[in-house]
Amino acid sequence: MGSSQGSTLSSNVAGLVDGSSARKEISYLDSMPIYVKELIAGGAAGAFAKTAVAPLERIKILLQTRTGGFHSLGVFQSLKKLLKHEGVKGFYKGNGAGVIRIVPYAALHFMAYEQYRCLILNNYHALGSGPLIDLLAGAAAGGTAVLCTYPLDLARTKLAYQVVDSYGMKSNHTQPAYNGLRDVLRSVYKEGGMRALYRGVGPTLTGILPYAGLKFYIYEELKRHVPEEHQRSIVMRLSCGALAGLFGQTFTYPLDVVRRQMQVENLQPSVHGNIRYRNTLEGLTVIVHNQGWRQLFAGLSINYMKIVPSVAIGFTAYDMMKFWLQIPPRSKTRAISAA
Repeated sequence: MGSSQGSTLSSNVAGLVDGSSARKEISYLDSMPIYVKELIAGGAAGAFAKTAVAPLERIKILLQTRTGGFHSLGVFQSLKKLLKHEGVKGFYKGNGAGVIRIVPYAALHFMAYEQYRCLILNNYHALGSGPLIDLLAGAAAGGTAVLCTYPLDLARTKLAYQVVDSYGMKSNHTQPAYNGLRDVLRSVYKEGGMRALYRGVGPTLTGILPYAGLKFYIYEELKRHVPEEHQRSIVMRLSCGALAGLFGQTFTYPLDVVRRQMQVENLQPSVHGNIRYRNTLEGLTVIVHNQGWRQLFAGLSINYMKIVPSVAIGFTAYDMMKFWLQIPPRSKTRAISAA
């Protein structure tokens, strides 16, 4: 009997200890501001999604910038060639810079979108509360996130552009050899200061403002036509998000091509005859004249291929993080000032 009572007492004590630990964890999460949870969830989801599609992102950049030996190949042949020359590590060259960029970018984009949306709803009642608000808030949030993280995107592109052969030699002898993210940022800043770190930001903003706005607009508009009982479906969110991304990318993709070529034009003088695009419109015109209009959509098929899994992984990871961090539904969240 004494043994039984001792056993029961031990289990109760263990339960109390476990309960105390659980309560501490819940208390810690409850004390965390909502916007901090959203930053963490969005950043983690962005990192998972970015890494999952890194090989396709690398090939897309090589096709966009007409890197020697790749511009005439298809996606599968490009992947095979990259694997042969650089191994599996070649698929993820520049991904470190991409992840370092996407974590703050995704976090800032999501948080800024919510704050801009609250700002518009609270101060511009004439605009209503429909998808137009998502269009404006998404565009403003996209611009904010780009301006804060653009140098990291520039560094990622320059690292991804470098191709080595099977003997470890650079394929383009005229381009500098970068040894990592810090080396790229230091070298570019030394060459032209802050202006050089934001080379190509013009077409980036020109592209991201309509893309980010359209993405949120189309996503919210599609969700409005989904029956109430399916509103919480992960499959529904994945489908709407994928369609929104596909439409948004198609409309703004040529601007992304101009941006990539502006970012690496000093690394490939032999390709463009040392032409430097002064602005987005000139870049579009010169590319069409010298390379043909098809070049404006080079790598678009890869973008289609990577958007669907990227959105799927991003949404799944974000939902898991929201559940773990106990983030309430959007209608119950508050603005940063209120939190």
